[in-house]
Amino acid sequence: MLVTKWNNASIQIKLTVSFTFTLIIILAMNLFMYMNINSMTARVDEVYVSNMNLNELSEALQTLHESVRGYLDTKSSDALDSYYRADQEYRELLEGLNQRVVNNQMKITEKNIRAQSETYLEKVYETVQAKRGRNVERYKNYYDEATEIYGDIQNCIYSLNNEQFKNNSGSYMILLSSLRYMEIVSTVILAIIGCINLVMVFMLTRNMTSPLIKLSRAANEVAEGNFNVEIEDLESGDEIGIVSRAFQKMVTSIQIYIQEIKNSMERESRMKEKELLMESSMREAQLMTLQAQINPHFLFNTLNAGAQLAMMEGADKTTEFIENMADFFRYNIKKMNQDTTVGEEVRLVDNYIYILNVRFTGEIHFEKEVDDRVLGVKVPSMILQPIVENAVNYGIRNIGREGKIRLRVYQEENFIYLSVWDNGIGMSEEKISQILKGELKEVDLRSNSNGIGLGNVIERLKLYTGREDVMEIRSAGRDEGSEFIIKVPAHV
Repeated sequence: MLVTKWNNASIQIKLTVSFTFTLIIILAMNLFMYMNINSMTARVDEVYVSNMNLNELSEALQTLHESVRGYLDTKSSDALDSYYRADQEYRELLEGLNQRVVNNQMKITEKNIRAQSETYLEKVYETVQAKRGRNVERYKNYYDEATEIYGDIQNCIYSLNNEQFKNNSGSYMILLSSLRYMEIVSTVILAIIGCINLVMVFMLTRNMTSPLIKLSRAANEVAEGNFNVEIEDLESGDEIGIVSRAFQKMVTSIQIYIQEIKNSMERESRMKEKELLMESSMREAQLMTLQAQINPHFLFNTLNAGAQLAMMEGADKTTEFIENMADFFRYNIKKMNQDTTVGEEVRLVDNYIYILNVRFTGEIHFEKEVDDRVLGVKVPSMILQPIVENAVNYGIRNIGREGKIRLRVYQEENFIYLSVWDNGIGMSEEKISQILKGELKEVDLRSNSNGIGLGNVIERLKLYTGREDVMEIRSAGRDEGSEFIIKVPAHV
């Protein structure tokens, strides 16, 4: 009955019961060894601690004497400071020496060393004071007396150290023999426990290794990318059987997931191809439409010829108008895919406003306030004129009062701000949000504009600066006007 229960028990219970017994024995043995070794180690430390203290005392005395000699030779503040530190250290070590009246000869020697040391410290102090007072005769006499006492103290320390070492050697040999005996006993016991533990482990793992080896081989194949593996279905209900079945389910799930990913990637790839094809076709159609509407070289030559003709006829205003138109179209064509500067963008706006005022007989009142220090800052081309155009077409057109547009270009900290304000119809918060999110439909190329919408400007600014906060739109509401503020780093 007991054997049947043991065989049907889980691996955790078998391992727990088997190793708990072994662990108790090992812990008891280790505790016994630990207590005995600690006790012997403490006794060994006690044997030699007196010798170590005497060695430290001798070294501290030597350091003190050398620091005094160094001060007498140099009389420097560093040497004096070294003397005070050495004096303090030596006095602290003296506190550990015996000062009581006892019958033990070594304790009596310690008391004598302490008494001599106190006399030595007084002589050394008097030597230093005499040196500081420049009394040569006195400090030499004091130093000679201190040197003599120094030699006596070192001799006493040496003699006491030898006596203690002889005394401690016998105790050390006894302790060493005990430690060796403990080492032999501990090794034998640990070897026996190890053998018992090895037999138990072998017996417990013999029936586990076979399915575990098969499972590990299957796991290696999966790690190498082969998910078409199968594991024998184990009928046992222990942990190994559960893990094997769970592993097989995991492999099957991975196979299904990989297939789904492949199908999804294929669908996404086909959709991307369609989108790219549609975008390419649309751009090609727009380009063809633009090219069909006007030939740039023919336009420039025609405008230049018209300007020359107007100049010959003395029509100065006509000449200026045609030259502004030529500059405007030339900038549109040449700078579309190039970086430009703030100054060139401002000049384009000047040309644009001039052309509109000629066309609409000066209906637009334009003001500008530009910081000349930022005119050379690089920005993407065609970011300012589309905003001004938007202010004209959708802000001040047909408002029944004088339309005003104000352009401000200024720098605050590390950013350049390009502000376009109008006194037009304004806009709601919802529309502002739609513009900034790119949800409004772009201006159609066939309409009366340059074909660049606000969304295009915002996206190009984001790509150029690597930032999201490239534009801010402000409006107090209906008929309160609007302000578009472009924000770009001073050094992109």
